[in-house]
Amino acid sequence: MMEIEGVSLLPNHQEFIHRFVEACEQDDRVVAAFLGGSNAKGYADSFSDVDVCVITANAAHEGFFNERQSFLQSLGNLVFLEDFGIPNIAFFIFADGTEGELYFGSESHMDHIHGGAFKMLLDKKGILTGAAFPEKEADASRQLEELRRNMYGFWHEISHFITAMGRRQLWWARGQLEALRSICVNLARLHHNFLDGEIGDEPYFKIEKAMNVEALAPLAATFCPMEKNAMLKAVQVIIQFYTVTAQQLAQAHAVPYPTDLAAVMLKRLERLTTDLRTVPKV
Repeated sequence: MMEIEGVSLLPNHQEFIHRFVEACEQDDRVVAAFLGGSNAKGYADSFSDVDVCVITANAAHEGFFNERQSFLQSLGNLVFLEDFGIPNIAFFIFADGTEGELYFGSESHMDHIHGGAFKMLLDKKGILTGAAFPEKEADASRQLEELRRNMYGFWHEISHFITAMGRRQLWWARGQLEALRSICVNLARLHHNFLDGEIGDEPYFKIEKAMNVEALAPLAATFCPMEKNAMLKAVQVIIQFYTVTAQQLAQAHAVPYPTDLAAVMLKRLERLTTDLRTVPKV
């Protein structure tokens, strides 16, 4: 079984890599393969998955990608395969617990599949000799749009929270609290590192590595019981966190803060709070 210098793999990962390299060696469409992710970068632990990249000849790329399921099935008992709408990647899980990501590139288009350190597994044509994959950073224009979307989207979610609470639909309102909290986490990540590429639909993803989570401490109290007064208190804490963070970001990046929109929603929330806390006369 092949050894990879400087890499200590879990036993099942080691066996998977062995099968993967053997399959790539036997497939004429494959010209190179390498190990990426935390294993190659030196911070893998017992919970890490295994990330591998396969590079095909240009003409074979589409066909190989279309046959990714049969390729992975040849490596073991495949129980999960999905791409989640992301091009040139396959997320996989085998019956023995091996979980990972397989990235697909071609000879003339491989720089998009990886960023940072890698460990060569196979190189039939020498294309990995001297190759470098710069760490990926988010595009600044995309981040500006993410900032704008989160700043304005926050008040849209507040509107839904108000409607849900007004209708006494506490499950829906609880979901809106999570949506609002997630936006705050995205904004906190942007505030810490404006080029954080993980901003988006999974704000908590690897957040302990992305920033000092002590900055999120005020939000901890907003994980509250599904009870009217507790939820009204939680939303006020979330709004306060949002306002400070969003205004700082708006000023730093010259993005207009939605002052008028915020005023409309805060008045609606104030009316709702008054109505909900008014005890009906008997």
